[in-house]
Amino acid sequence: MKPKIGILSLGCPRNLVDSEDISGRLFKKGYKIVDIDKAQVAIVNTCAFIEEAKRESIEAILDLIGLKKEGKLKKVIVYGCLSQRYKSILAGELSEVDAFVGKVTLKQGDSRFAITPKHYAYLKICEGCVNLCSFCVIPMIKGKLSSLPLSSVIKRVEQFSKERVSELNIIGQDITGYGLDLKSGIDLSKLLKKIVKKAKNIGWIRLLYLNPVRLNESLLKLIAEEKKICKYIDLPVQHINSRILKLMNRRISRDEIIKVIDKVRKEIPGVALRTSVITGFPGETDKEFSELLKFIKDTKFERLGAFKYSREENTKAYDFKGQVPEAVKSERFNQVMSLQREISAEVNSKFIGKDLKVLVDGFENGSYIGRSEFDAPEVDGLVYIKSKRKLKPGDFVNLEITDTLEYDLVGEER
Repeated sequence: MKPKIGILSLGCPRNLVDSEDISGRLFKKGYKIVDIDKAQVAIVNTCAFIEEAKRESIEAILDLIGLKKEGKLKKVIVYGCLSQRYKSILAGELSEVDAFVGKVTLKQGDSRFAITPKHYAYLKICEGCVNLCSFCVIPMIKGKLSSLPLSSVIKRVEQFSKERVSELNIIGQDITGYGLDLKSGIDLSKLLKKIVKKAKNIGWIRLLYLNPVRLNESLLKLIAEEKKICKYIDLPVQHINSRILKLMNRRISRDEIIKVIDKVRKEIPGVALRTSVITGFPGETDKEFSELLKFIKDTKFERLGAFKYSREENTKAYDFKGQVPEAVKSERFNQVMSLQREISAEVNSKFIGKDLKVLVDGFENGSYIGRSEFDAPEVDGLVYIKSKRKLKPGDFVNLEITDTLEYDLVGEER
């Protein structure tokens, strides 16, 4: 009898998609996929993007090794980014692990075993990256940009439509790069038009990770006009000072970023802009950080995430002069997040008394919870739902917003 297999997926939604595909392949071969606590073989899909992610991955591996020593697991397999990057080192240090597996070519569309809740899903349309940012290890781990063929994308969309998922999240390291490696001449805008046509039974389509350099007119027009596409732009800028942006190899200046943001808000009224920034990049001065803070304060991003710069070996930035002390990185990070809390509260207060369409995610602590089109799964805020009827995950409800929290909303069904 084949052993029961459990998969622990760490890191980003892109990893989650890989975990679903691995599970799907194993399920197709007759393996039973179960929760880790019921498994005989554990696969941990690791992340190695920044130091914090590497620590989390190592801790998870050590926990599984502990279960193996207790006889609760027969085998432990380490898969993904950490294995791809540090396979020889890990094999020498963690002899209890039965196998280290790095990058595996997965043909998305062949099989999938859902790990996400049934009402939403992720569709990864490309792997790898073309941007070569000086701080980023993605090209070393994932390689050059590789776009999923159009036929595979459409096949998966048709399946999601058949399953009637309420929300489909289109993801990749940078989905605006989709098609640059293909000879078909298709780009993200053309792909999305085809996806929308096949998404008849899908509620929302959300786009994650759009590079400001390639956020063009046709894409903005499509997002503005197509009702199924969430009015949510995930636009990581990383910094605003032009000198720092150049050191980061972001290929965009301060003025160009501001122009893109102004254009987005003009073309898509009511849009929610999400961004990410890095604090403590090598050489970042107090003045340059103050410039970043002022930019955040002036721009008032509806959603924002921050990262402390992580010095990753074999990246260009690793050898940059002026490495910033950890305490300074943390202090700057805290200042950014404190400012964003104030901005978020201000943004949310504008929803009071307004109607909002919300996707129900579940029931928690005596209340239904959900998300608006302005909130991506796992990373953004929630909407607490007051309803007199029974709701289920995947339902869409129309609410009047009656109260706000720092990051969340409260609404009552009409």
